[in-house]
Amino acid sequence: MGLAILALTLPPFRTASVSSLLPGALVAIQAPPRFADFGDESASVEAQQVANWVVDSGDNHQLFFVILDKKNAKVFVFDPGGKLRGATPVLIGSAKGDDSVAGIGGRPIAKVQPHERTTPAGRFMAELGRNASGEDVVWVDYDAAVSMHRVRTLVPQERRLERLASPSVEDHRISYGCINVPVEFFENVVSPAFNARHGVVYVLPEVKSVAEVFTSVYDVAAKYPLANQMSQIGI
Repeated sequence: MGLAILALTLPPFRTASVSSLLPGALVAIQAPPRFADFGDESASVEAQQVANWVVDSGDNHQLFFVILDKKNAKVFVFDPGGKLRGATPVLIGSAKGDDSVAGIGGRPIAKVQPHERTTPAGRFMAELGRNASGEDVVWVDYDAAVSMHRVRTLVPQERRLERLASPSVEDHRISYGCINVPVEFFENVVSPAFNARHGVVYVLPEVKSVAEVFTSVYDVAAKYPLANQMSQIGI
């Protein structure tokens, strides 16, 4: 009898809800945000934004993916889950711009004018292949003849190895549009990533905005305000 009376008089026990910890917040079941893992590698805000969006949205479809930051002449290679496999300075097109000239891939290289030597921005399905010389490359935009390949030193006066090592981004602008990476990086990071299947290459713009080129991109942190609040209060 005493226990029954006690049960009727005491308020029911309730566990603290998230909504009580966040006054006024509408709590909904939400998957946690996913971010790219850059490790200790420094990256621009734009590179981080696009990489995070790729991982969170699954835009890479479980394929290895590459972020090329043209403004900083740097490439990042990620595994399908968004963990960085490697990063390196690169050489890119000598002309600034985010578009390729129509039909440029069918022209002899000697016919490509200086202002046409751009590395196009955008999302590209890339794959290993061979160029006209039989060299293995990663084709980024086959129609525009843009590939990622080992740095070439066939013309000594171009000083391509010195340019790769230079801290000046302007020194890294020398190619006809292709992406030149160090030989060791191509063989140990790039080639294994594309060896079994396609991959996705995201070339960030330098004239246009990120939103103009990648129309579906979003700020991952801003999309999950509740998750951010919970992390701030230690939940």
